[in-house]
Amino acid sequence: MRSDTIAANARTASTTSHCPLIVHSHLRWDWVWQRPQQLLSRLATHAAVLFVEEPVFLDDVDAPSFALSTPMPGVTRAIPQLPARLRDNADAALEAVRATLERALVAEPELVGRFRDPVQWFYTPMPAPVMLGAFGERGVVYDCMDELSKFRFAPKELLDREGMLLARADVVFTGGYKLYESKARHHDNVHFFGCGVDAAHFARARAAGTALPDDVATLTHPVLGYFGVIDERLDYDLLRAVAEALPEAQLVMVGPMAKVDPRELPHAANVHWLGQRAYEQLPAYVKAFDVCLMPFALNEATEYINPTKTLEYMAAAKPIVSTAVADVIRNFTPVVRVAGSTSEFIAAVRTALDSLDPERIAAGVEQAQRASWESIVGEMRRLIADAVAPAFTAIPTVAAREAKRGTARRSVETAEATAGD
Repeated sequence: MRSDTIAANARTASTTSHCPLIVHSHLRWDWVWQRPQQLLSRLATHAAVLFVEEPVFLDDVDAPSFALSTPMPGVTRAIPQLPARLRDNADAALEAVRATLERALVAEPELVGRFRDPVQWFYTPMPAPVMLGAFGERGVVYDCMDELSKFRFAPKELLDREGMLLARADVVFTGGYKLYESKARHHDNVHFFGCGVDAAHFARARAAGTALPDDVATLTHPVLGYFGVIDERLDYDLLRAVAEALPEAQLVMVGPMAKVDPRELPHAANVHWLGQRAYEQLPAYVKAFDVCLMPFALNEATEYINPTKTLEYMAAAKPIVSTAVADVIRNFTPVVRVAGSTSEFIAAVRTALDSLDPERIAAGVEQAQRASWESIVGEMRRLIADAVAPAFTAIPTVAAREAKRGTARRSVETAEATAGD
C-alpha cells in the first residue's frame, strides 16, 4: 500500500475515533455510577458526548424541550421534557424527542456545532426506529450491557427493535460473555468487554485514612455487605436466610430500589437497607464490609449479567461470595467463592469470615489492577475507528440522510407487522 494511502487511512481512523457521540440511554446519568458513566466519562476526554435519556412527562409542559446540563467536562446531559399527553404514546414521544433534538443541535448554544457527523451509541434499542439516520451519523455502536428483554416490564417491541439495531450497527460491544455468544449469532463484529474497574478509587477501602460513614461506623461486626441496584435480580429469600442463619452478623444493603416492593424485602434487626449512596462514597462503605456479597437470583434477568461490582470488591481487597451466575463462574473464580444453594452460600460466608485467605485476596487485587476502564476505552476507540472509517469516506447529503431515516422506519414497521401476524 502506498505511503500516502496509509497516511490518509490513519487520518480517517483518527478523525473517526475523535468524532462526537450521541448516546441513547435507558439509564439516568445521576443514578448508579456504572458502565455507561465509566466509559463515557473517559471517552469524553477525546470527543464531545451528548447523553440523551428517556423522556420525563410533565403536566405543565405544552411543547417538547430539553433540560441540558454538564455533569462533567465533555458530557452534556439531555433530559427530554414532554407534554403529559404523550405519556401513553411511546412512538409519538420518540418522534417528539427526535424532532426536538434536531432543532436543539442547531439552536442551543451548548450544542451548536459540537455534534456534527457523530457516532450514535445505543444502550437501549427502543429509540432505534426514529434515531437511526436522523443526525447524519457516520457510524452506529450498540453497547449491549444487559439482556434488557429479560428484565421485568420490558417493552414487547424491544426484541424487534434490537434486531433492527443489530442490522444497522457497525460494531457491537457486550458487557458479558454469554451476551457476546448471543449477539454474535446476529452480527459479525461483536466484541466482549466485561467489567472494568477504577482500581485506585476502590483501593481507598484499604487506606487507613478512609473514614467509615456514620451509618455503618457503629455497627457490630461481622458486616456482610452489598452495593448496587436493589431490583428483581437479587434473591431476597437467600438474604432472609443469611440474616436468620447469622444473627450475629449485620447485613448491609447499599443502593437504590427499582421494580421491587419494599414491603416484600426481608426486614430484621440485623438487616439494613441504606438506599443509594454516591459513587465517591462506596470505598468507605466497602471498608466496613467483612465479606462482600453478590446474592443474585438465578433467573432470566441474571442469565447474562457480568456484575461490575465484582472487580470493585476485588480492588478493595475483600473476600467475596456469590451465587452461581454464569459469567461470575467463568471470569472470577477462584477469587470469588461461588455457592450453588442457600446452604452453600451461608457456609461460604462462614468460611470467608473464619479463614483469612491472603493469596485469594492478593489474586483479586491483581486481577482488578489489570482490568482498567482506560484500557477498555482505548480498545473500543480502535474498534470503532476500524469499523466506521472504511464505510464513511464522505459526509452524507441531506437527501441520503432522509433516505436512511426512511429505510430505518420502514424496517421497524415491517418487523412489527410481521411480529403481529
